[in-house]
Amino acid sequence: MVYFPGQYTGNQGAYTPVTARPLPPELLRLRGISARNMQEHYKLYQGYVHKTNEIRSLLRTVDRATANATYSPLRALKVEESYATNGAKLHELYFGNLGGPGGRPAQDLYDFIVRSFGSYEAWETDFKASGLAVRGWATLSFDPDDGFLHNYSMDAHNAGLVVHMIPLLVMDVYEHAYYMDYGTDRKGYIEAFFQNIDWAAVEARLHALKH
Repeated sequence: MVYFPGQYTGNQGAYTPVTARPLPPELLRLRGISARNMQEHYKLYQGYVHKTNEIRSLLRTVDRATANATYSPLRALKVEESYATNGAKLHELYFGNLGGPGGRPAQDLYDFIVRSFGSYEAWETDFKASGLAVRGWATLSFDPDDGFLHNYSMDAHNAGLVVHMIPLLVMDVYEHAYYMDYGTDRKGYIEAFFQNIDWAAVEARLHALKH
C-alpha cells in the first residue's frame, strides 16, 4: 500500500490513509494464469485497501469505554483491521514476486535454501505441499531469530502468522487466485505459480534485510 502520512488527524491521533499500488502490466502476461484472473484478483486487493482505510477512519471515533473481548465495536474493528491490512500487504508481496521467468534462484539464495532445508528439491516439495495443506497463504520466510529460512503457512490473512517472520516469497492459495483458470485443480495452479516466480524480487527482499 502507498502511504500518505499526516493528511488526517482525529481525536485518537493521526490517521494515515493508503492507496492501492498499480497492477504491474507484466502480470497480465503470465504463463498459465490468465489476464482476466489477475484483473479480478487485483480488484479484490483494491477492496482490502479500501476497507483498511474505512476501518482506520472508524477507529478514530469508536467508543473505547465499551471495549469487551466477547463483543464490542472496538473488538470488531481491531480484528477486521488485521484481516484487511494483512490482506492488502500479502497481496502486494504476492503480486511483487510474480512476473519472472521461474526456474531457480541465483546462487546466494539457492545456497541459503539448501542450508535451511537440506536441498532445493526438499524445499520445493515442502513449499508446494504447504500450499495444498492450508486455505490461505504459503510463504518462504526468513526468521531473524534463528537465521534460517522456513516455509510458513496461513489459513487466513490473520490466522497462522508467525511473529517476527519476514516473508520473502508469497503464494496465494485462496480459491480466488486460481479457480477461474483451474477450477479445483490447485496443484495445476501451484505449478503455474512456479513458472512465473520473479526470483530477482525475492532476492532483493532478502538483500534488503542485510543492509
